[in-house]
Amino acid sequence: MIVGDWRSARVVEVAPATSTARVLHVEVPGWPGSDPGQHVDIRLTAEDGYQAVRSYSLGSYGSAPTIELAVDEIPDGEVSPYLVRDVLPGDELEVKGPLGGYFVWRPGGAQPVQLIAGGSGIVPLMAMARARTDATADVPFRLLYSVRTPQDAIYREELGNGIAAGGVDVTWAYTRSAPPEWQGRVGRVDKAALATSVWPADRMPVVYVCGPTGFVEHVADTLVELGHDARRVKTERFGGA
Repeated sequence: MIVGDWRSARVVEVAPATSTARVLHVEVPGWPGSDPGQHVDIRLTAEDGYQAVRSYSLGSYGSAPTIELAVDEIPDGEVSPYLVRDVLPGDELEVKGPLGGYFVWRPGGAQPVQLIAGGSGIVPLMAMARARTDATADVPFRLLYSVRTPQDAIYREELGNGIAAGGVDVTWAYTRSAPPEWQGRVGRVDKAALATSVWPADRMPVVYVCGPTGFVEHVADTLVELGHDARRVKTERFGGA
């Protein structure tokens, strides 16, 4: 059912992603389809009529009526704790979308693409990586994914197998602790890490950066310092300014 811009939806599957995150598959009848990188609004209504709305990026893309969300819990949040800890298959939600037309990637271009994610910022970039893999496109794709520890990585198994095998060059950055076999540095993504892990500015890549506000602003500013055209650096952030 559609009421205004809101569609009634039903949770069909839930799966743990990390200790604080969950992947939800949600069936949305009449779903019009989405481009890689878009998001939706989710609305919850309490028994007393109180409503809370939050935006969540789509890990899926295309016209299939079941969409995928990967939600990381914000302890003081009004929506994410319910989606991560309480929602069950069969539960109903309200969905508005797809939303957003700036932070999207569509197959067909030839320019190198650089994806840079911090934490749950991987979700819309995962949709882009999946689209690139599914399209068997030959456009060069790189992904730099920064997480605190290996256990905090959403989609870790898929990134290490299907996405990497599909032609996306995946580089990991660990800010607190790394796997035992790790031989790289551990720490914040800095200028040196970006210089060695992303496409150089002279390749004129299109760059997509998603994550917490501080992470996104730091990465975007550093990329410009490295010579990247700010107009080719697309950002999406969450959290306070």
